[in-house]
Amino acid sequence: MFRNVSELVELAETQNISISEVMIRQEIEVAEKTREEIMDQMDRNLQVMEKSVEEGLKGVRSRSGLTGGDAVLIQNYMQDKEPLSGHLLLDAVSKAVATNEVNAAMGTICATPTAGSAGVVPGTLFAVKNRLNPTREQMIRYLFTAGAFGQVVANNAFISGAAGGCQAEVGSAAGMAAAAIVEMAGGTPSQSAEAMAITLKNMLGLVCDPVAGLVEVPCVKRNAMGAANAIVAADLALAGVKSRIPCDEVIGAMYRIGQSMPTALKETAQGGLAATTTGRELEAKIFGIDLKKE
Repeated sequence: MFRNVSELVELAETQNISISEVMIRQEIEVAEKTREEIMDQMDRNLQVMEKSVEEGLKGVRSRSGLTGGDAVLIQNYMQDKEPLSGHLLLDAVSKAVATNEVNAAMGTICATPTAGSAGVVPGTLFAVKNRLNPTREQMIRYLFTAGAFGQVVANNAFISGAAGGCQAEVGSAAGMAAAAIVEMAGGTPSQSAEAMAITLKNMLGLVCDPVAGLVEVPCVKRNAMGAANAIVAADLALAGVKSRIPCDEVIGAMYRIGQSMPTALKETAQGGLAATTTGRELEAKIFGIDLKKE
């Protein structure tokens, strides 16, 4: 039904429906399922997200010892002090971190669009939920809106760190979340596209450099920053701020940047933070490598 963001927005505007409704109708047609089946399937995804956030906020730790417990620290900080960045934003950050800490601890998460970037969409959703008080259907539609923009990125660029760096993973996830926040907040389809563009263009060039090749450092904290980026971009779009570069062109730029990015910075753990002295020491400790013999 749509190949890019401009077609997605045009479909929504000409038919006077939301982005989420465009995506729901496409899923009904492509999957050959009823609306009820499609909605129920997405509700199950939402349930997985809810459980992963809840589990992460109780405190988990990965087997490597690299990550865990930060979501709890953030929540405790929010309770004890007045966050400089505000409760909603930091709540989104904590819940994004919680989800990715569960992922690092081998728990069950819902890839949005990947496991490494799985914290941004649920993190923002469950934080914004406390402000906007959406119905269950609106929460499910949030995921369809995010999915619509994620589909465009997947079909026109890439969503994996191995293919395009972390800009393709957390960058895409943050853009998806920003677009979904706008719709839930009552924004227009065009404003959702602006939010996606503003978010993604501010994450262009982000490399994928996991320490020891594990999806933990710096992945978890990048989800945190992706969630913060999404909320700010959504506010900008809702305020009427527009991206001077159209969303589809931003996605195209991300694709070209990913193509020119060296292999060392695309999930290989050969460059960036993974190649720092501390990064190598952590890798050696985890895998029992004697650096003196290297």
